[in-house]
Amino acid sequence: MALLELYTEYNRVWIPDAEHVWKSAEIMRDFQSGDNVLELLLEDGTHCYPVDPLKPQLPPLRNPDILVGENDLTALSYLHEPAVLHNLKVRFVESRIIYTYCGIILVAVNPYKQLHIYGDAIIHAYSGQNMGDMDPHIFAVAEEAYKQMARNHKNQSIIVSGESGAGKTVSARYTMRYFAVVSKSGSNTRVEDKVLASNPITEAIGNAKTTRNDNSSRFGKYTEISFDKKYRIIGANMRTYLLEKSRVVFQADNERNYHIFYQLCSCAQLPEFKHLRLLSADKFQYTCMGGEITIDGVDDKKDMEETQRTFSLLGKNGFSCQTSDVFKVLAAILHLGNVEIKNSGGDKSSVSSGDPHLAVFCELLNVSAEELVRWLCHRRIVLVAETVVKPVHKKRAVNARDALAKQIYAHLFDCIINRINTALKVPAKQHAFIGVLDIYGFETFDINSFEQFCINYANEKLQQQFNLHVFKLEQEEYMKEDIPWTLIDFYDNQPVIDLIEAKMGILDLLDEECLFPQGTDQSWLQKLFNYLEPNPLFEKPRLSNEAFVIQHFADKVEYQCRGFLEKNRDALYEELVDIMRDSKFCSSLSLLMETLNATTPHYVRCIKPNEEKLPFEYDSGRVVQQLRACGVLETIRISAQSYPSRWTYIEFYSRYSILMTHQEADQSDKKQTCKNVLQRLIQDPNQYKFGRTKIFFRAGQVAYLEKLRLDRLRGACVTIQKHVRGWSRRRKFLRMRQAAIIIQEYIRGKRTVRLEQGWASVVIQRHWRGYRMRQVYQVVRLASVTIQAFTRGWMARKRYKKMMKEQKALVLQKYARAWLARRRFQTMRRLVLNVQLSYRVQQLRKKIEEQVTMLPNVLVTHVVSHVTVLIVGRIAENNIEIQRQDHEKEVETLKEEIKRLKEERVGLQRKVDEVVQTNSDLQEQVIQLSKHVKVIPELRRDLNNLQNQRNSMDRKVKQQKLSASAMPKDYLGMLECKREDEPRLIQNIILDLKPRGVVVGMIPVLPAYIIFMCIRHADYLNDEGKLKSLMNEVIKAVKKVIMSYHKDFELLSFWLSNVYQLLNCLKQYSGEEEFMKQSTPRQKKNCLQNFDLSEHRQILSDLAIHIYHQFISVMEKSLTPAIVPGMLEHESLQGISSMKPTGFRKRSSSIYEDSETYTISSIIQQLSVFHSTMSQHGMEQGLVKQAVKQLFFLVGATTFNNIMLRKDMCSCRKGMQIRCNISYLEEWLKEKELQSSNAIDTLRPLSQAAWLLQVNKSTDDDAKEISDKCTELNSVQIVKILNSYTPIDDFEKRVSSSFVRKVQSLLQDRDGSSQLMLDSDYRFQVTFPFCSSPQALELLQVPSSLHLAFLARI
Repeated sequence: MALLELYTEYNRVWIPDAEHVWKSAEIMRDFQSGDNVLELLLEDGTHCYPVDPLKPQLPPLRNPDILVGENDLTALSYLHEPAVLHNLKVRFVESRIIYTYCGIILVAVNPYKQLHIYGDAIIHAYSGQNMGDMDPHIFAVAEEAYKQMARNHKNQSIIVSGESGAGKTVSARYTMRYFAVVSKSGSNTRVEDKVLASNPITEAIGNAKTTRNDNSSRFGKYTEISFDKKYRIIGANMRTYLLEKSRVVFQADNERNYHIFYQLCSCAQLPEFKHLRLLSADKFQYTCMGGEITIDGVDDKKDMEETQRTFSLLGKNGFSCQTSDVFKVLAAILHLGNVEIKNSGGDKSSVSSGDPHLAVFCELLNVSAEELVRWLCHRRIVLVAETVVKPVHKKRAVNARDALAKQIYAHLFDCIINRINTALKVPAKQHAFIGVLDIYGFETFDINSFEQFCINYANEKLQQQFNLHVFKLEQEEYMKEDIPWTLIDFYDNQPVIDLIEAKMGILDLLDEECLFPQGTDQSWLQKLFNYLEPNPLFEKPRLSNEAFVIQHFADKVEYQCRGFLEKNRDALYEELVDIMRDSKFCSSLSLLMETLNATTPHYVRCIKPNEEKLPFEYDSGRVVQQLRACGVLETIRISAQSYPSRWTYIEFYSRYSILMTHQEADQSDKKQTCKNVLQRLIQDPNQYKFGRTKIFFRAGQVAYLEKLRLDRLRGACVTIQKHVRGWSRRRKFLRMRQAAIIIQEYIRGKRTVRLEQGWASVVIQRHWRGYRMRQVYQVVRLASVTIQAFTRGWMARKRYKKMMKEQKALVLQKYARAWLARRRFQTMRRLVLNVQLSYRVQQLRKKIEEQVTMLPNVLVTHVVSHVTVLIVGRIAENNIEIQRQDHEKEVETLKEEIKRLKEERVGLQRKVDEVVQTNSDLQEQVIQLSKHVKVIPELRRDLNNLQNQRNSMDRKVKQQKLSASAMPKDYLGMLECKREDEPRLIQNIILDLKPRGVVVGMIPVLPAYIIFMCIRHADYLNDEGKLKSLMNEVIKAVKKVIMSYHKDFELLSFWLSNVYQLLNCLKQYSGEEEFMKQSTPRQKKNCLQNFDLSEHRQILSDLAIHIYHQFISVMEKSLTPAIVPGMLEHESLQGISSMKPTGFRKRSSSIYEDSETYTISSIIQQLSVFHSTMSQHGMEQGLVKQAVKQLFFLVGATTFNNIMLRKDMCSCRKGMQIRCNISYLEEWLKEKELQSSNAIDTLRPLSQAAWLLQVNKSTDDDAKEISDKCTELNSVQIVKILNSYTPIDDFEKRVSSSFVRKVQSLLQDRDGSSQLMLDSDYRFQVTFPFCSSPQALELLQVPSSLHLAFLARI
């Protein structure tokens, strides 16, 4: 459709306006070709817009409201200046959004207010995201640069430009902070901290207060942030450009010198600065010239502390030792400005030798006062035959002094930057870098001088590079979509650059004039007029002979020639310092352009919305001036010349399916369907092009399609209303007709009414109905009483049974506790007997040793050893006897044998007594032994008899064991594992075990039971070493498995279940009453006897917590990619489309790429997989609920955070989609019987946000309802959603600013967090509730497939 045909009735256009630049008007009558006026309706009445019938120049059309407020200006159907201006205003003023894309440019409007959109949570939200997936943000540009560097292995540049006060420095600072957060350095040097810390120093020495900005950067800075091969920050390098040296010696009204001077003066009274002999700032010529020595809200003394702290942080590599020298130089500059130069008559000047400031200056810099005075007031002229020293007049001497001050400061500035670079430099090799260029944009003031000329020249070069880059990207887009490329006419500013830098150009003539000693600004200006007047880009002002005009790409600028020569050569004589030529500026600018051309650029254009620095105030005149100057409108113009609107086929199909016929909608090939529909709707094929994945539209065609869509919707609404109203009226008519017929029948006599009979019938009916109702009431009452009686009886019987059960339970508890008490008494009794026996044996041994002291050594040794062996044997037999007593009730056949053993013990005791008596006799006969040798053989026979008795006792014990083993086996629920088999057990049951094994599928937590049965056996043997060794090896092996397979979801689930079960077993069999309430009698009998394993339980609990968090992390990583597409982007409600046109930032995505499409079903399917795996591994239900609750919180927090950062998701239809998806998740919880997990409660913030998108937002009652119901949202989040609300159709309305303020007033007393984002990394505290196991250990069998044959069941 031709653009001229769109000027129809009710469409709106933009017409120029003196106050607002552009204002809207509505077309009153269709414009026809040949008309000479366009009838418009304005707010103040009608207006006739004159049009030339031969060459009609119609006012630009206004975009439909549906397209206003888009994230990307290139998504607008009509691309022109008023559309851009209006879109920025709507976003900035109404939606309070400061960032907007314009193709490859990020437009940043300074809000002059602190916003909650720069926290670490926001940084992590943008990290890893594609450009255009989230709302425009400076972090999105930084992420795109970082991603392209890593993906394409090419250096990147971020070019931040704008007027003074537009927020360039802050934007550049945020980009560097982003890199510091997402790319932590691998070394201990903390380079990222130093990069951020260098900002206070550079701002102190390079920023100053101007009439437009309290912290204006008066230099350009290009910071290269270096990365290693792993793309971690390893260093940085800083290059500076265009330092405004003239500010050191001159400041305009209401401006200040550089901050560092005022910071230094504020600390003049501190001891460390006493030697500088500083005064207050109003006493120095160089700091009081502008009349402003303070800034509201700025504490110079506190800032000085920050500057010193930064010097200290960067103080390694010899920086800190030179900080005092820096302050000396700065103080010397201030004193130099106070050196008074007097006129000595004629062309002579002089400086008093007693000038105190001169003395301080020379002392601080260690220079000769006499030489300084001489060369300030004189200059040396070198002729052919001689050298002449000539005095100069006061004005030239003052210029020389100021030039010296400027040169000293410039040299100091470069020195500090070099030192910063040294501190930021690391020995590691740079793999890639991202450069951040912070440079002031195009400047035009009432009086423009040499500084503005240099700035605008640099911006001309940057604009040329920008134009070429935009042109190149457009060409690449067309080629990628297989669309024929036609040359686009775009503005080329090469003629302006040639005017400035070419031979016999402005700079060339300026350098030439500086070579002449008698050259003046006026003579140079005359040369410009002589040589450049024919150039159309150069003009001579009509009313001034001291200025010239250049037509820049942004605007015409008039430059005052006064001071050009002086500032170009600085009037600095070689007798003071070596001359530094300003040609360095051209070479450094050339080097900058080479660097930028070798990198991939990213553009940030900072806009100053008003001159008064008022928050969220929008001055259209100032904004449009900056848009013209920063290249945004040029980008729009280039885009508008071709096919600016670009939709993917799926977006077009979803949006305009309402315009399709039934035959077209039924086709399976959506791409072909889109082509057929478009060819039918727009007859001119030149108005669109079909690409590989997208449809390209000429300007205005999307607006035309929107008009067709709106007309179809409006027609459908009219049709529905017609039928509903017809049905309603027809129904009403039929009722009235029926009533009229009845009335007519009575009137005509076809129906008669007898009043008496009629009245009697009414009375009879009344009584009859009353009787029937009483009958029904009596029946219902009787039934109710009967039901109550039976119910009360049932409840009474239930209480009685409960009381009986409690009484029986008390009786059982009484006997159980008595049995436990007896058991404890028997245990203590055995222990006492053992102690007594040991003590008595020791006493016996002492007596024997005393009795046989007189026997020969050999005999004594034999006797003692025999007795010792006998005693040890008896003690061992005694222990065996005690153990047999423990099994008195279980092994009835051993009772008599035990009794006999007791009798033998008594006999042995008698024999011991006899031995004692024998020994006493031997003691008496020890003297006679040497004489009676024959007695010794008899003693040997006695010893042999004792040895035979011991051997017979050993045989009897073995027989007892054999007889016991011959009886039927009764397993005790223990497994014996020898110490040498422990490594095999660990290897088979932990290290090599796979969760998907068949045996494991039968009993999921079998490894936990096997390990615990081995622990029980070690406890049964009272072997502390074996127990500790086994526990330590088990824990170590589990940790090793978790570390080796930390990304394996099934294995983590399996071992979480087993560690949790092992922990429960240690509690259940610990013997503690709180864990034994649900145990069976056999389980209570199998409790651990000898060791307290509470310390090992704590270690296992810590290990389980670690496994749980790793388990959750793996599930979150698997689930996260599906959350945003499934919960937000996928349209689960068919027929309710929330798609809108996208801009340039979405062009890189393609629906035909091989990427997985996630839906809400994908999320539910993944949750089902998680739940199924946990259930298969026997995970306790309480733990499953905690895991599900954590996953639901992740889903809710991630979805909510994306809503906060995506304006395109804040619509009524999207709210419906979200609530529908939440209902699907709730149904899943009911299906899995997980309602009690409270997982659905974690979705409350998301649910309330979705409700807020759907609810009415216009009246006071609506505001009150929002305040009352959105209890889970804080005021910042509610206001953000209201400001971001975006209508999808023309039937919806935007949220007014007054309504937002109304809601804010209701929420101002609400306590709570002011954070915009939810912490998606938050973890609920995990608990491991005790769960008693009904599994009988003695019934467990070890499958052969586990290869654990070396374990023996006890």
